[in-house]
Amino acid sequence: MNTKKTARYSLLIALAFIFGYIESVIMVPVPVPGIKLGLANLVVLAALYRMGNSSAVLVSVVRVALAGLTFGSVMTMLYSLAGCALSLIMMILLKKTGRFGMVGVSVAGGVMHNLGQLLVAAAILETSALVSYFPVLLVSGCVAGIVIGAAGAEVMKRLPQL
Repeated sequence: MNTKKTARYSLLIALAFIFGYIESVIMVPVPVPGIKLGLANLVVLAALYRMGNSSAVLVSVVRVALAGLTFGSVMTMLYSLAGCALSLIMMILLKKTGRFGMVGVSVAGGVMHNLGQLLVAAAILETSALVSYFPVLLVSGCVAGIVIGAAGAEVMKRLPQL
C-alpha cells in the first residue's frame, strides 16, 4: 500500500472514529435506548462510493475495533461488528445492482445494522422477546438511513475523486 492510500485510509478511519465518538457523547432525546443516527456511516458510504467495497469494509471494521477498544467493551464490539457486517453486506450488494441510490443503500444499511445488533442481543440473552423491538429499530434505521444517505449524496458532490 502506498503512502497516499495509507493517508486516505487513516483520514477516513479517524473521521469515522471522531464521528462515532461525537455521537456517543451527545445524547439524542429519544424514548427508546440505543437509537443513534450513525454519523460514522457517512464516512463508510464515502469510502464505499469513492474507494470501493474493500475500502468501506476496512474503514468500518477498524473504526468499530478502535471505538470498542477505546470506549467500549468486548460486548459492545460484538454488537457493533454484527451490525457492521450485515450492514456492509447489504450495502455492497444493493450498490452492485445499480438499482438503488445512495439514500436507498444507506437505508438498507441502517436497518441491517439494527437487525444485526438485535440478533446478537437475542442470541446472547437467549430470548426471542427482543424481536418485538424490531419495528422501532426498523423505523429508526430508515430515518437514520435517509438522513445519512442524503448527507452522503451531498458530500459526494463536493468530495474529489479518490
